[in-house]
Amino acid sequence: MAEAKHVGAEKLTISERTRLGSAVRRKPRFLVIGAGQRGTAYASAVAREGLPAIIAAIADPIQSKRVSLGKKYIWQDGAPREDQEFDSWQHFLKYEKSRREAEAAGEKVYPGVDGIIVCTQDQTHKGILQAFGPLRLHVLCEKPIATTLQDCQDIYISLGGAKSPDKIFSTGHVLRYSPHNMLLRKLLLEDRAIGELISVEHTEPVGWFHFSHSYVRGNWRKESIAAPSLLCKSCHDIDFILWLLCYKTDLGEPAHMPRLVSSVGNLSLFTKRRKPKAAENATNCFSCPHEQSCDWSAKKMYIEKLYDKGDTDFPVCVVVPDIEEITAKSGTEGGRAVLTRILSSDYNASTPRATIESKQWYGRCVWESDNDVLDDQIVTLTWDDDSRSVSGEEFPDRGPKTAVFHMVAFTEAQCERRGKISGTHGEIQYDSKEIRVYTFDQFRQPEAAKIITLPKAGGGHGGGDGGLMNGFSKAVEAVINGELLVEQAQAKYVGCTLKEAFMSHAMVFAAEEARLGRKVVDWQDWWAELEQRLPAD
Repeated sequence: MAEAKHVGAEKLTISERTRLGSAVRRKPRFLVIGAGQRGTAYASAVAREGLPAIIAAIADPIQSKRVSLGKKYIWQDGAPREDQEFDSWQHFLKYEKSRREAEAAGEKVYPGVDGIIVCTQDQTHKGILQAFGPLRLHVLCEKPIATTLQDCQDIYISLGGAKSPDKIFSTGHVLRYSPHNMLLRKLLLEDRAIGELISVEHTEPVGWFHFSHSYVRGNWRKESIAAPSLLCKSCHDIDFILWLLCYKTDLGEPAHMPRLVSSVGNLSLFTKRRKPKAAENATNCFSCPHEQSCDWSAKKMYIEKLYDKGDTDFPVCVVVPDIEEITAKSGTEGGRAVLTRILSSDYNASTPRATIESKQWYGRCVWESDNDVLDDQIVTLTWDDDSRSVSGEEFPDRGPKTAVFHMVAFTEAQCERRGKISGTHGEIQYDSKEIRVYTFDQFRQPEAAKIITLPKAGGGHGGGDGGLMNGFSKAVEAVINGELLVEQAQAKYVGCTLKEAFMSHAMVFAAEEARLGRKVVDWQDWWAELEQRLPAD
């Protein structure tokens, strides 16, 4: 009867459920689709931070990953029930449709889920979201939402477009949700610590090792099977800049969007013409005469620097997904042998091209890879002065300003973003550890600049993973318990509408159009033309 009460409670009006109060209050239940690094990050945030959510089920084709996540966050020491473990999202979809039919027929069934957390490869997102659409579930989709502008547009339309959606939607723009960045934004827009914003220089140092693993040898190495690296790696950096600079108040004026977008970039190093002569014709590090002298040796990276020192986490677990289980059963040397065998697997001139392109060769020579995504790129966004264009009255922070974003692979730091923001009264410098505020009145009063250091947050992206999951969970919780309408919960807890998420993705595609066309794109004209192709509100 308790489960039936939950089902009935969800059909009550907000006023009816408010009168019932805490008697029907419950935590939202989520299915995680994809048990890799991102799926695990969001599931672990629920457990680590005690979020108002239940990870109810996992769908993933790799058994070791599926079981690992399930044992930690779903069924713990027991055995999984039929509603908790699925070897594919299609498997869950079939199960859920049958479960709903049985429930409608009055049969006793396990409770369903309220939402899905999509953490699969980027190019699969569209198919998953469209397949799950009829179930009308709340959605958290890892970034990017999709890999092409058309696919992003199709998803945007299918989820409700600019209209008020009937379900919560969030995407993996985790930079918005870290305590560090939330404080930075407060300093800029609420405290006005350096006056009106004039310019931003923001850098994502991808990291030499991370780039070679993911964008030269790994899943994101080719635009044809993934997307431009600016989208895959840095779409949330573009979103971060827009979040800081597209200022709007509660007075009803539209966001101050950029006018111009431009971009330049290169695939600078990882091409066959840059291959050292000493490497000769080798296509794999384990048969290469240059390996001992090479910065990019897979043997040194994965085995000597990581596995041999007891590190089987990312990226070793990407090369061998069940490396922990193998090591537990066969010992350290057994695990090392498997890792070595997989890394040293090679191809030759007789290997079909389709076979070569169908998998990731993590032991492959970085100069023999089929990668084509950029390893160095700059995007420039320029705003016009429209401080009086809205109503003829002066609005703050709508003057001319510029943002320069730099994504670069060849850095010691790995994804530890840094930047500098200039304002009319001072300057802020930031990195992943601290925020330094310098104001011009210190010339007259030369005390030290103010340095703010926050306690290290748990989880990835400086606490952004947990912050994103917290906002999504609270939004869904508020909706299913009748406390807020979807639009209200989206604004209060997610802080980003579906349209804003789509728009920041679109900005990346506009930047790529500018780069490929060697031109400057007028964003507002570009966006207006795109909106004309969308259904009317």
